[in-house]
Amino acid sequence: MNEYANDVLVTAEWVDERLDEFGTDDPDLRLVEADKEYDDAYAESHAPNAVGLRWDEDLQDETQRDLLKRDEFAAVMGEHGITEGTTVVLYGDESNQWAAYTYWQFKYYGHDDVYLMDGGRPYWLEHDYPTTTDEPQFTEREYTPEGPYDNIRIYRREVEDSRERVPMVDVRSGEEFRGEIIAPEGSDETAQRAGHIPGATNVTWKENYDDDGTFKSADELRELYDEYGIDGTSEVITYCRIGERSSLTWVALHELLGFDDVRNYDGSWTEWGNLIRSPIATGESDADDD
Repeated sequence: MNEYANDVLVTAEWVDERLDEFGTDDPDLRLVEADKEYDDAYAESHAPNAVGLRWDEDLQDETQRDLLKRDEFAAVMGEHGITEGTTVVLYGDESNQWAAYTYWQFKYYGHDDVYLMDGGRPYWLEHDYPTTTDEPQFTEREYTPEGPYDNIRIYRREVEDSRERVPMVDVRSGEEFRGEIIAPEGSDETAQRAGHIPGATNVTWKENYDDDGTFKSADELRELYDEYGIDGTSEVITYCRIGERSSLTWVALHELLGFDDVRNYDGSWTEWGNLIRSPIATGESDADDD
């Protein structure tokens, strides 16, 4: 995987070879599954010695629907035997979108040694790697985060101020982008209005990976974004509905292609589409409806 700008992906085979190491109480190495549908995913089965994180409960302020604060993030990580020096390998359901969000949050708090298992939970299951229902218990540790590093995050007012001059990538489906639907079916966090932020380009998050759920090669990713004039020479903003799909695109652009100035708007459409008088566009997109 040395073709990428940064070495942030590991293979399922690499993880499988180290399952015993992930099971030791030593905080040097942790395997973490991050899911949205936790009860139908991690609770049903997971890679041996992987700890489980619920996106909506463990990685979000449930009242404000915001990122965890530094001390809250530190408490969650410490509870699972993770320190700021731990090498963390993440994977999750729905083609790693929740794991990518967790990865981005780790980076927001300055964690250096964090990786994604390419292909995520679906790849692990489809290739018959071992699973268990046992949940590991590790000694609680002290986690001291850095940051937060707002150079990888952008807020609504900044989006409003920069949207006419900074390229924005709307990673949602073509149907969402065009305003035909507000959110994917079954979504529990939606907006009042449908459409997209004017000026945004629609490159769906699924275009970042191949049919098996693993990321496309660096050359393929570069060709994909070059088509839309996104080449790393200027700032880029990514957004989706609640920030998880756009985190995966952030990983593709910032980590795999090495674009320096990429910021994720995690407020995304759930924030923008609920605002009074916020500018909204609807209309055609070249994106696939998936």
